[in-house]
Amino acid sequence: MARYSLGLDCSTQSLSATILDIDSREVVYEYGVNYLTDPRLSDFSLNADYLLEPGERGEANQPVLLFVAALDSPLFDLHDRLSDQGVSMNEIVVINVSGQQHGHILLSSQAALDFDHLTYSAGELMETLSERLENSSAVPFARIWRTSCTAEQAALARDRVGGKRAMIELSGSDAPLRFSAFGIRKTAEDFASAYQRTTMIHQISSFLPAVLTGTVHVPLDFGNACGSGLMDYRKREWSGPLLEAVGQGISGGAEGLRSRLPRLDSAQRIVGNIAAYYIDKYALDPLCRVCIGSGDNPQTKVLVNGSLLSLGTSFVMMVQADGETFDFSGSANAMYDALDRPFMFGCRTNGALRWDNVRESFGLNREEYQPAEAALAQTPVGNNGRIFLWQAEAESFPVTGSCELRRIGYGEPELAADYTGVIESSLASVYLHSRGFTADDKQLYIAGGPSQSPGILRRVAAIWNRQVVPVRGAGAALGTAASGATAYLNESTERVDAGEYCGELIGQGDVVDPDPADVQAIHGSGGLLNRLAQLERDVLGIDHPEER
Repeated sequence: MARYSLGLDCSTQSLSATILDIDSREVVYEYGVNYLTDPRLSDFSLNADYLLEPGERGEANQPVLLFVAALDSPLFDLHDRLSDQGVSMNEIVVINVSGQQHGHILLSSQAALDFDHLTYSAGELMETLSERLENSSAVPFARIWRTSCTAEQAALARDRVGGKRAMIELSGSDAPLRFSAFGIRKTAEDFASAYQRTTMIHQISSFLPAVLTGTVHVPLDFGNACGSGLMDYRKREWSGPLLEAVGQGISGGAEGLRSRLPRLDSAQRIVGNIAAYYIDKYALDPLCRVCIGSGDNPQTKVLVNGSLLSLGTSFVMMVQADGETFDFSGSANAMYDALDRPFMFGCRTNGALRWDNVRESFGLNREEYQPAEAALAQTPVGNNGRIFLWQAEAESFPVTGSCELRRIGYGEPELAADYTGVIESSLASVYLHSRGFTADDKQLYIAGGPSQSPGILRRVAAIWNRQVVPVRGAGAALGTAASGATAYLNESTERVDAGEYCGELIGQGDVVDPDPADVQAIHGSGGLLNRLAQLERDVLGIDHPEER
């Protein structure tokens, strides 16, 4: 009998599923549902950025029931489609979850009973998870990673623990606005009665395993707890000083906040078997195991032992670390991956979504790449001295406000100049602010949809002045399936080296070496990096690692 690991990645835009054959280490099926285009998710009133319409600037919320409905949808489709692939649902022996980091869900006392009902028969098979769990949340929304309306809460917590350096010493990070601690405090301030009704606060990554097992008491892994702003990074436990800093003045104070948080554990922990609801409805095996889950970035990082640049809605720079060294500039965050290995992490909010927006401004839809790619291919690296600077949202890497688009060196909109410009300025900014913690590797691995573009790979090679290695399939869904497989095998007597197992799963494309002329256009005295650094100082009021 075949044995499969199912990795589920709940991202900002979709829920993706990857099924991995545990023994052959081959991906046998991939599938996903998009929140905007799947008709079953059409009632959630998301805007074009996959968010609920914000009530204030910087608010970034998604409906809690969206994640529940999105979980039901691919399981339903997989149940219908897998037989054509020679895969049976009852051959899935382990399910692991990846959730967009920092997204968090406040559950009410009703949740324990509602979740427990999932451990009984599914009953009427037309009943959905949304119908079963519609009363489980204390508030109907989840603040997600794009949240930036929490500056007051973050500053208050930072001051209470003794300032920036003390915050980084404790948590590994300088209180980024998107981290869940500050969203939790804001919710407690703005929705005090709802917070008082809250009995459990889950990250999305621990919420979904709770839904899959039918128990609210699922632990949170160390890696995603790093993104809460509440964990002592070195001790890997909830921090008393951080709890006090965030909890002071809200209902129940620090102890009340602590009582609402799950316990912490390894991302390699298996928390139980699949609930009866899924056995009855989707023919999953009653012995199918469910992992604790982790964040999308920790799950992606398991696939690469080295420097990885992931180009998605946001840009993420991930570098293996020693677990003791922090970036006291505050640009990067210390984290753990889903194999519990320490790494440094920098996340730029204004990522590929801005590239999409530029294409859309010229009448191209989000899937219409060819005209923009052709313009990029015909434009020299360095964009003929033109710079396109745009931060539509407040930025977390480095921390700064938003800014309207600016065209430097030209005036009128032009597809080649705008598209090349937004790509080069956003990638160059990631480079500028990651120099202080990036390892001196000869290669840089790159993942994400844009890594298929020769024009983008050429620019990454020039900006980092390294050989660039595009990796296929290095996404959170595959990493989740892989780390789930290692957890399953290591729970039994079939011990494996988890890092080795995961690292063998990604495919590598053709490497791209930096062209000397391109490097000069970027790194020369009048090149992009120097000019962009000056613009960031003048326009955004930020400095750079060498100036700190």
